Amino acid sequence: MINPLRGMKDLTFDESQRFVHIVTTATNIAKKYGYGYIETPILEETALFKRSVGESSDIVGKEMYQFEDKGGNDVCMRPEGTAGVVRAFIHGKLDRQPVKQKFYYYGPMFRYERPQKGRLREFHQFGCESFGEGSVYEDFTIIIMISQIFSELGIGFDLQINSLGCVECMPPYKQNLVGFLRETQEELCEDCNRRIDTNPIRVLDCKNATCQSLLADSPKLIHNLCISCDSDFIKLTGLLDKAGIKYQIDTNLVRGLDYYNKTAFEFVSNEIGSQSAIAGGGRYDKLVEFLDGKPTPAVGFAIGIERIMELVKMPEVTREGIYLGAMTEEAIEALFPVATAKRKETKVTLEYASKGFKSHMKGADKVNARYCVLIGEKELENGTVWVKDLETKEETTISIEAF
Repeated sequence: MINPLRGMKDLTFDESQRFVHIVTTATNIAKKYGYGYIETPILEETALFKRSVGESSDIVGKEMYQFEDKGGNDVCMRPEGTAGVVRAFIHGKLDRQPVKQKFYYYGPMFRYERPQKGRLREFHQFGCESFGEGSVYEDFTIIIMISQIFSELGIGFDLQINSLGCVECMPPYKQNLVGFLRETQEELCEDCNRRIDTNPIRVLDCKNATCQSLLADSPKLIHNLCISCDSDFIKLTGLLDKAGIKYQIDTNLVRGLDYYNKTAFEFVSNEIGSQSAIAGGGRYDKLVEFLDGKPTPAVGFAIGIERIMELVKMPEVTREGIYLGAMTEEAIEALFPVATAKRKETKVTLEYASKGFKSHMKGADKVNARYCVLIGEKELENGTVWVKDLETKEETTISIEAF
């Protein structure tokens, strides 16, 4: 028997229903906020992610499914969704249109890392990206939207926020941070030592317990923000307070991706083990320009679908559709025009074999149909169908035309 590759799994039965419910719920809410659907390729040039996510990130340095194709191109399976959407935004010259653009997407992402609960090598995300709006009100609106998605899915969460500053306040902060890190360099892990020279901000994201204890006294960017960034962060916290959304300021939250600036946030849950982040995002005002587009402010987020699978409160199952069955061989073909007509209105389960009354009733119950509709010898002769409402238990016989 051929098994799925390690870190990849099939979505079947209950899981597939949960997946569809999550995507449908998130999609419906995103549309209400003005987002339209975008689809980007799973396979992209490796350079896209090296330039956007950052070569110093774990995603690019350790975790990408990267290979050379038959044409000699350096390509990889997309490890996240934002970079591809930004590339499509620029490629379609949407950065040169005055209209603000909002997109939602969902689909598989790929990272070659150690599989564990809630973390697979092929995983799925639902995400949104908003282009052309630089106001912190848009950051707040996106956080509200994610909160609404989780509320409708019945998922509890804690919100963590931080500010990553901008091109004005980040450089002097980096100098202060590097000075601090040099003093503790010998006690930091190998990854942190490498990041001191490549991207010192990423040291704050280290999951090593020893490193985290050493970083407790490190300089905090949130205390070194420029006037503009500080004003925006104060505005954001004020808006969250007024909306009644609880949050924690996490001064070490950097999101692990190089393209973020200003607002960064994560939604976390303590119900899924150590990998507690269930959604995350923030502002990335320089990424469009960095990928050769026209300067465009942007903000977005992604939800890890597998992360929230077990947390979702599924809606109560209700009976739906029609079960069609024949009680004689001669009546089977009479079912097809009925099925074709009713499928324009509702779900229809058609049983091809003639069966007895009890067998058909069991079949209708198994597929959770609302109505059991049968044609027997008498019904075939009279041009009628027998109908039972499996919720109200009412029974009736009506003409095929009227049904």
